[in-house]
Amino acid sequence: MADFREYGRPRKVDGGLRARTARGAIGQSWWSRRFLDVLESFALGTRLTRGRSYARAGQVVSLDVAPGEVTAVVQGSRARPYQVSIRFRPLSERVWGRLEKLLAAQALFSARLLAGDVPPELESVFAEAGAPLFPAGVGELTQRCDCPDFAVPCKHLAATFYLLAEAFDADPFQLLHWRGRDRARLLARLRALRGTDPGGEPDRLTGTGAGAGAGAGAGLALADLPGEPLAGLLDRFWVAPVPLPDRPPTLATEPELLLRQLGPPGAAIGGPGLTERLRRGYTRFGVGDPE
Repeated sequence: MADFREYGRPRKVDGGLRARTARGAIGQSWWSRRFLDVLESFALGTRLTRGRSYARAGQVVSLDVAPGEVTAVVQGSRARPYQVSIRFRPLSERVWGRLEKLLAAQALFSARLLAGDVPPELESVFAEAGAPLFPAGVGELTQRCDCPDFAVPCKHLAATFYLLAEAFDADPFQLLHWRGRDRARLLARLRALRGTDPGGEPDRLTGTGAGAGAGAGAGLALADLPGEPLAGLLDRFWVAPVPLPDRPPTLATEPELLLRQLGPPGAAIGGPGLTERLRRGYTRFGVGDPE
């Protein structure tokens, strides 16, 4: 076992990624809080506390999210930063296809995702598709760090977890990207399933799209059934294109939704720090409290 007494305080990092919250719980949105609740439920001890301190001190040099894997560089007390990896098996194309149909079936789900927001019901949609959105146990994660601490997670991994939660706060599509579907592809698929693809061709599922004409919301396009008498179509014409879920729709938004849609500003006008100041202002001046 390594003797950590030979290592001093972590080296300071210029321009490191620093957690937005200086005290209290990290994670503002329901999805980042849910992610950290799962992590903290594993009873991982004081290393989470030390990792949170690393995250707030700006010891994470970089953080990258890719399908199935998050990689980070974390500066410790040694001159060379540590390489960190957190793997969570991405969902298969077959599962994503099932999820996209479930999401497309609910107009408000699609509307909120297209607006850059994530409805709280999303977790139950994933469960319905047999694909949990969050890890159910620590064994579902493959965690690696090349530091001399054999404990998993070490403080470098824990710091990465906390910064990852804040990355999910800033852009919830990062969570979905980790599970195997990036923003552009998911939204394009939802538009296609709902027949709103700007390409102009009506979608076969909905009979809608640019130029679909009257009856655009119908699940059955008359043009697809030449020669069949209209009377025989009336009982099917207004059938939903895909089965509708039983759950009631909701449309609640968070104060920083617009900021997530716009993305981080450039360094010349304040960078991520400006986003954080605007987020606090939106919350304070009557837009509502963040979830």
